[in-house]
Amino acid sequence: MTRTIRATPLTARDFAAFGDVIALKPRPDKLINGGRCGRHHDLARIDVAEGRAGISLFDAELCSLPYRLELMERHPLGSQAFIPVSQSRFLVVAAEDAGGRPGTPRAFIAGPGQSVNMHRGVWHGVLAPLDGPGLYAVVDRIGEGANLEEHWFETPFTITKGTGHRT
Repeated sequence: MTRTIRATPLTARDFAAFGDVIALKPRPDKLINGGRCGRHHDLARIDVAEGRAGISLFDAELCSLPYRLELMERHPLGSQAFIPVSQSRFLVVAAEDAGGRPGTPRAFIAGPGQSVNMHRGVWHGVLAPLDGPGLYAVVDRIGEGANLEEHWFETPFTITKGTGHRT
């Protein structure tokens, strides 16, 4: 049995159920540093329970399409933002909860200059850079407690590039 998902360009509207798209606004909220720097203010909400927000660096291996989706994870105690350090694309996979496991995944391709902030408890795929090994700044919850749930699919999905979100 083959299950295929078509990855579409990442947009704030299509991704809203899963989290925030972090990207430059058409105009900065204000100019700072003597007018030499535009501040695009408050682009995502960091949501943590019993802990603190921290910044980590993740170093992810290159992936390619078609991509075999075998695993999704979620973090019930905090949101998780993925901010590429380089101007490259990456695959974003997310799913609504379906009784304690991921529902049908949606796949998006984040373009250069885009980042995502997964809402607390949202099922998502692992980091999948598409243009070379990826270095990401990750803002998430640091603290005690079980903040990682994983789900391995009995039948994996194949993610391809496309204009629709699934076939």
